[in-house]
Amino acid sequence: MTKRVHHWIGGKTAEGTSGNWGPVTDPATGAVTTEVALASVEEVDAAVAAAKGAFATWGTSSLAQRTTILFKFRALLDANRDAIAELIVAEHGKVHSDALGEVARGLEIVDLACGITTQLKGELSTQVSNRVDVASIRQPIGVVAGITPFNFPAMVPMWMFPIAIATGNTFVLKPSEKDPSASLKIAELLAEAGLPDGVFNVLHGDKVAVDRLLEHPDVSAVSFVGSTPIARHIHTTAAANGKRVQALGGAKNHMLVLPDADLDAAADAAVSAAYGSAGERCMAISAVVAVGSIGDELVEKIRERAEKIKIGPGNDPASEMGPLITAVHRDKVASYVHGAEAEGCQVVLDGTGYTVEGYEDGHWIGLSLLDHVPTTAAAYQDEIFGPVLCVLRAETYEEGLALINASKFGNGTAIFTRDGGAARRFQLEVEAGMVGVNVPIPVPVGYHSFGGWKDSLFGDHHIYGNDGVHFYTRGKVVTTRWPDPADAPSGVDLGFPRNH
Repeated sequence: MTKRVHHWIGGKTAEGTSGNWGPVTDPATGAVTTEVALASVEEVDAAVAAAKGAFATWGTSSLAQRTTILFKFRALLDANRDAIAELIVAEHGKVHSDALGEVARGLEIVDLACGITTQLKGELSTQVSNRVDVASIRQPIGVVAGITPFNFPAMVPMWMFPIAIATGNTFVLKPSEKDPSASLKIAELLAEAGLPDGVFNVLHGDKVAVDRLLEHPDVSAVSFVGSTPIARHIHTTAAANGKRVQALGGAKNHMLVLPDADLDAAADAAVSAAYGSAGERCMAISAVVAVGSIGDELVEKIRERAEKIKIGPGNDPASEMGPLITAVHRDKVASYVHGAEAEGCQVVLDGTGYTVEGYEDGHWIGLSLLDHVPTTAAAYQDEIFGPVLCVLRAETYEEGLALINASKFGNGTAIFTRDGGAARRFQLEVEAGMVGVNVPIPVPVGYHSFGGWKDSLFGDHHIYGNDGVHFYTRGKVVTTRWPDPADAPSGVDLGFPRNH
């Protein structure tokens, strides 16, 4: 019998009542293993109502209470790493080590939330005028929603809700309907840790659920990670409804390789960053810009390494890369490779048509490598979100930098060089939100914020770190003046000597 995944509302499982169900497949076999409930407007309203009700007490709870629960949750999350990773492998398809890696990165933000007390300290200025003090404090904003993508079903939600609930808000998570089970496991662990009912809710669904969250009057803020067109829609719609928004969009991350770089290290990095997790990462390197005469040698080193990558089911310890999330997505990724030669690209490796023996119905695709890619090619212009690496050529550093800065995306970028001066110039001159120097995927640690520029971010705040704390709280300034106790009205004796 096909497994069914329901919502989590008010601290318990809430069976789907809309009558609409979405299929969840095992990407390695192509078989539908699960049906997920797709929420109606009424179910969205029920989840928001549960969160609003919980905010009445959670928003005024002590920091000690919140962090005590988060410490318990962290211990449970750590103990259940493998169980969560197995759910991710079964529904997303990534290999087990990748799944464990995303849980570990999510734990970083839980660590940050456990220590939130120091980041919520206010400021005080005394005697700004005669007997006048001014204090700045931060307070929670209410019910907040998180809308998260399929590629990191555990990590990206944990970029949001730990800080949101640590700062006193309540949370409604709308995870991807393609791999929903990890979010429910997390909800169960939060409940086991003692989180009060309604503080964290999980609502599965499609556009109906998303649009209702964006317009709901009781939702104060929306966090989103996904593609640029959807990020733009989220930002526009939520902002028009008076909500605070952070919407992280797509990417086309470039890696600039200078002639003095260690080409073996650069090739290793390119293969790992382009093909890891089957390229289904917003921080994947999808374009390498080779400067000067090193292009042919670098491409050959990348090809040699790419051909050795072992592709197979995510639960096979020998597998280094798994299948793509759906057959539709697999076919779309393949279309960029099929059309590459006609657009002027040199196809060095064509991974389309790849299959795995015994798993022929899985969503398989091999590694593709395109060289001499013109900037007009669709494979360069679009975010492919699959294991396709484009190599472009530039004669100089300036030409390579201009090429990167001309991109509509500005999520992450990297430079490979032995020259500190060149690296320093690059980190100041490149138009991207996250920069790696001899580091191919510069995802910041939890106490620094993650976010891009240009069409990779809509809204003012990056996610997690200090920006996350500021996004989920509102500043308030209190100006206070008290009369001197010596000036108390006659008949009131506070034990102070009279001044007159």
